[in-house]
Amino acid sequence: MAPSSVVVTIDKSTNISLVELNESDTSVFFEKQKPATTKQFSWTLLLKAHRILSFFTRLAMGVSQTLISVKKRIALADHERDEVRYKERLIYKFIKLFLVVSIMGLFIEFIAYFQRWDLDFIHEINTANVMGLLHWLYVGWVSFRGEYVAPFIMMLSQFCVVLFMIQSLDRFVLGIGCFWIKLKNIKPRIDGEGYDVEDGCSFPMVLVQIPMCNEREVYQQSIASACQLDWPKDRILIQVLDDSNFQPNPDFLQLTVPHFKGKPDVGLVQARWSFVNKDENLLTRLQNINLCFHFEVEQQVNGHFLSFFGFNGTAGVWRIKALEESGGWLERTTVEDMDIAVRAHLNGWKFVYLNDVKVLCELPESYEAYKKQQHRWHSGPMQLFRLCLPAILKSKISKWKKANLIFLFFLLRKLILPFYSFTLFCVILPLTMFIPEAELPIWVICYVPVTMSILNILPAPKSFPFLMPYLLFENTMSVTKFNAMLSGLFQLGSAYEWVVTKKTGRSSESDLLAFAERESKSFNEDKIQRRLSESGLEMLGKLKEQEAPVEPKKKNRIYRKELALACLLLTAATRSLLSAHGIHFYFLLFQGLSFLVVGLDLIGEQVV
Repeated sequence: MAPSSVVVTIDKSTNISLVELNESDTSVFFEKQKPATTKQFSWTLLLKAHRILSFFTRLAMGVSQTLISVKKRIALADHERDEVRYKERLIYKFIKLFLVVSIMGLFIEFIAYFQRWDLDFIHEINTANVMGLLHWLYVGWVSFRGEYVAPFIMMLSQFCVVLFMIQSLDRFVLGIGCFWIKLKNIKPRIDGEGYDVEDGCSFPMVLVQIPMCNEREVYQQSIASACQLDWPKDRILIQVLDDSNFQPNPDFLQLTVPHFKGKPDVGLVQARWSFVNKDENLLTRLQNINLCFHFEVEQQVNGHFLSFFGFNGTAGVWRIKALEESGGWLERTTVEDMDIAVRAHLNGWKFVYLNDVKVLCELPESYEAYKKQQHRWHSGPMQLFRLCLPAILKSKISKWKKANLIFLFFLLRKLILPFYSFTLFCVILPLTMFIPEAELPIWVICYVPVTMSILNILPAPKSFPFLMPYLLFENTMSVTKFNAMLSGLFQLGSAYEWVVTKKTGRSSESDLLAFAERESKSFNEDKIQRRLSESGLEMLGKLKEQEAPVEPKKKNRIYRKELALACLLLTAATRSLLSAHGIHFYFLLFQGLSFLVVGLDLIGEQVV
């Protein structure tokens, strides 16, 4: 009888276990220990090579498709409008010059990198060690930038960092204020009892103004919503004026007007905006993050602690006496809503913000419409600041309110924010890649911006997956906001450009039900029209064709400033890669790609 094989296992507890194996089991046991054959090894290598080849093939196809899309977008873009807009723009010329210099600098840095010139000890090189004219020029440039250029860049970057930290502190304080309001459940209260429903005379007279400007997509919804307001018909007057997509709920007046009762010093009651198309595309999602912070944090905190905030232009109720005493609506700026709010505040009127009362509005779905809106929103406040500064200084409000109005409301949130955002991340950061002596610390370009973006996104928690796109997109929009800020402050050509934000007329669920009823009525009318004679129908069709305006075919646009900045940042990212900067490289790379996407108008509504 052949002896059996035995395996002895000893664990930590000194227990010994014996396992018997038959002869047949022995071959199986040792078979597992056999090394892979040459054939198996070859197949493994072939499989890995196939996977790598497939990856690069898919990558090449993706890059190819992207390049084809870019080429098509450039070919189909509306260049005629772009040429006029960018012909004399100083910022665009500055960016182009910066880009040319950066490309030249990158070319020289490539030569220095492959020639293995020692950058750390470049100052110790003697004249005898200099090899050729190019090396001599490079040594002179490094010496010059270290002694003269780097100190200036460092001073400018430190100034921007200080502004950045002040603005971050402001956001942090606003966040604490919002948390305190939520914790204490602080809300505006109505004094006394509501209005007597049976006695219509107890209701105050209300004037509803609906500004319009060639808005065929939304005028029916806005007027219908105003007519459906739950308010005595003999105590309401509706005026259709001249830019709004005001879709209030029927109980809007019932929820807002009572806050004037017993408070003769309240001049404005502002409701919150809610958006019917916030999930339409990436652009509307990113806008929703900003506006949620604006209403949830800025407006609510300022309304509770200061009784003042900027009127949003819609979804608000004004006391007519406050409008009259403050001078009424003026056309001196492109932000007449903010203008009347500041003048009313200087006259001592208080504002009430209702975060729980929401009014449906619409976000611009195309980048072109959003860019024009942001230009108006950032140019107008600078126009207003320049005009209102003497009145603020001469007003009878407290010094604290004057300081808040000048330094926080105007300078910090309307001027400093676009200035440091554009200067720090679009100018200084790429510049420091070519001047490493003035390199920005990681916490400035990574930790603090991410922390501030998290604070901004807290009021819209469902938008957390869009944290990084939001951070990159805000930096991308800084060039538009910075340009608008300068044009408004110094009264440049585009300062008073008024372009109505394009709307699509999207509706809420209740509006869709009303639309279904209208469609049903129009269907019955169609039945009656079918009884008319053929000639009558032909005449009706011709009249409709003549009345319908012929609109030119829409085209996506090419934004040259954004494309130039994309090239600049990608050039700086390449230079950063040579120096193995890590975080700087990834930030510049993704920020450059975000500028490229926006410059090619690949974000938002696509019409080509």
